[in-house]
Amino acid sequence: MSSNKFYKENQNDKIYWVDTPDQVGVFLFSFDREKVFNLFEDYPHNLTPEQKALFDRENPYWAEFFKDRK
Repeated sequence: MSSNKFYKENQNDKIYWVDTPDQVGVFLFSFDREKVFNLFEDYPHNLTPEQKALFDRENPYWAEFFKDRK
């Protein structure tokens, strides 16, 4: 996925989002710009506890949105 454009919402964030202008409703993110997660498919069950904690801290909106997922 090296052709993807990675960006951060805030300068101090650890999580990179992937720019997907040709796909509506797709939210991709990465912790290392190598392994890419799909927000709706992978959160929270395909994240480590540390990754989930970091994601939730940087993205409180999505943490609240998915609060019923265990």
